[in-house]
Amino acid sequence: MNLAATGVAAVVAIGLLTALAGFVVPARTVVLGAGTALTGVVATVAGAAALAGESFSVVLPGLLPLSGVSLALDPLGGLFVAVTGGVAVAAGIYGMSYADTADLRARGVQMALPLFVVVMVLVPAAANVGTLLVCWELMALASLVLVVAEHRRGPQVASAGRWYAVMTHLGFMSVLIGLMVFVAHTGDDSFTALREAGPRLSPAVAAVVFVATLAGFASKAGIVPLHAWLPRAHPEAPSHVSALMSAAMVNLGVYGLVRVGVDLLGGGVAWWWLLVLALGTVSAVYGILHAAMSSDLKRLLGQSTTENMGLVLVGVGAAGLFASSGDRVLAGLALTAALVHVVGHAAFKTLLFLAAGSVLHATGSRDLDALGGLRPTMPVTTAAFGLGALAASALPPGTAFVSEWLLLQSLVHGLPAGGVAAAIAVPVAVAAVALTAGLAVATFVKAFGVGFLAKPRSEAAANAHESPATMLAGMGIAALACLMVAIWPAGILPAVQAAAGRDAVSGEVTLRLTGVTGALSPLLLALGLVAAMIAVAGAVRVVAVRRARREARLWDCGGGPMSARMEYTATSFAEPLQRVFDDVVQPELDVDVTHHEESRYLVRAVEYRRTVPDRIERRLYQPVLGLIALWGRAGRGLASGSVHRYLGYGFYTVCGVLILLATSR
Repeated sequence: MNLAATGVAAVVAIGLLTALAGFVVPARTVVLGAGTALTGVVATVAGAAALAGESFSVVLPGLLPLSGVSLALDPLGGLFVAVTGGVAVAAGIYGMSYADTADLRARGVQMALPLFVVVMVLVPAAANVGTLLVCWELMALASLVLVVAEHRRGPQVASAGRWYAVMTHLGFMSVLIGLMVFVAHTGDDSFTALREAGPRLSPAVAAVVFVATLAGFASKAGIVPLHAWLPRAHPEAPSHVSALMSAAMVNLGVYGLVRVGVDLLGGGVAWWWLLVLALGTVSAVYGILHAAMSSDLKRLLGQSTTENMGLVLVGVGAAGLFASSGDRVLAGLALTAALVHVVGHAAFKTLLFLAAGSVLHATGSRDLDALGGLRPTMPVTTAAFGLGALAASALPPGTAFVSEWLLLQSLVHGLPAGGVAAAIAVPVAVAAVALTAGLAVATFVKAFGVGFLAKPRSEAAANAHESPATMLAGMGIAALACLMVAIWPAGILPAVQAAAGRDAVSGEVTLRLTGVTGALSPLLLALGLVAAMIAVAGAVRVVAVRRARREARLWDCGGGPMSARMEYTATSFAEPLQRVFDDVVQPELDVDVTHHEESRYLVRAVEYRRTVPDRIERRLYQPVLGLIALWGRAGRGLASGSVHRYLGYGFYTVCGVLILLATSR
């Protein structure tokens, strides 16, 4: 029997049984976590089987009206199924202890988690438009329930839920419009029929389909300017749900773009991919800039997701651009780099969100300015976050180094290809990738150094404790995935190449990874840097021990021992970067000076606050929201309470529609 088909069927069965258990025994978080993890294991096996060539296709006409349910899993879908399954394994085990709270034991929340995993697996397995849209909407609804699971914690959770609900459904409508236009010019909603008809569509129709679906899929991926929901929803969701959303769900926006733009529409024209490349470049830089300025640990990680999805879109856009100019090898290399980054990002973002959840579980805070000093009391969590921070930095032996190095290789070698537009766009993309790499290092040095090292800056941080064993086990699984991608990238390349569907690129990728042998090979360079870091850490430790043995200080300006008030906070650490990019981020500063009552010349306290508002949100969303609010206030005058007036509204509306239909013939 086909292992991929059996695996998808088992995912649905196990997920539904686990959801049923969540309804019957809502307090049994261990059972639900184990069921979610088992669902993830089976999904990983099914995805791996599809990547190995065991594709399948099945049609179930009676399950949905009109087109029925059609499922198929090819290598491209198999990669995203496997990644989703891997994230679900870590999140499920982690949730056994983390979800043991009053809010997360609610029946609806318990049922939503395994259902969320099931529909995320079914999205890449959908083989017709009807199935894809139904699974896409179920994914949005299940994740919405999970985002607002802890709504009693504060009004910001409800606000995040509203933003997420509106943005995700607007994205769904955009995808629906694009695919319905596609189906209207095909006559059949199966992907097989769309794949045959896609290259024959007129340029105008194809452009409408691509732009509409791009808007919807980019919204799900958190791409600028459709990212407003992401830095709100990710911080407020439970941490294992944040990992599922940031490391698995946003990937499906990339999947939809590749499936429709590359597979069904046949690649399209150059300006499509220049648009994708531009969106990815802006998202990468904008996301990491806001992450560098953020002092909220989970918000920082959410903004980092926008950055990494931007890098993925840079690779996808470059692949489409090179393919449109006829360079299939460079196109395959760029798409391979993008998909490798999808895998690597899923690994390190899962680890980082789970580690951030461990900090929140132990201290009740995610404010970096109020943390610090966690290394002695939370050594495993500190090591896990440190590994995740290194993995997210584009430096060897970081996980992101492999994919960003491949991406730069494809961009640099693609400079002569693609004509004048590519000659302008590709160097800008190279500069953006380099800039984001540097800012990512600064961002995660800030998050790790300020949040975990030095002295605690609050009582909660000083009294922190290590997390339960299942939470540590979930982080351990994600850490192993990060190490595998970083140290043995060649192990995942065959699967990624199969998903990319570019057989011609195999030799080129092998050349890039193994052709630079000797002292400059990535693996040896990574091992050398690890050895150097161990040596430096040992030397620092020896010096620290020797200094601790001294009984007297030669000179300390009378200051005495260092205190927590003398340390860098997240705000002060980011202040030099904020000055450099002041015109871009436009921070808002507020200084409150409190004087002594006896004299206005004597200052009792100075309070400094800095916020970095989202300029795109302020310039784009706030005016729209203002107009909607104005329309709502104007509409209140229509609600007079008179039933006769309401019937009149309906009568005149029907008459107007009939007149419009009669005159349009």
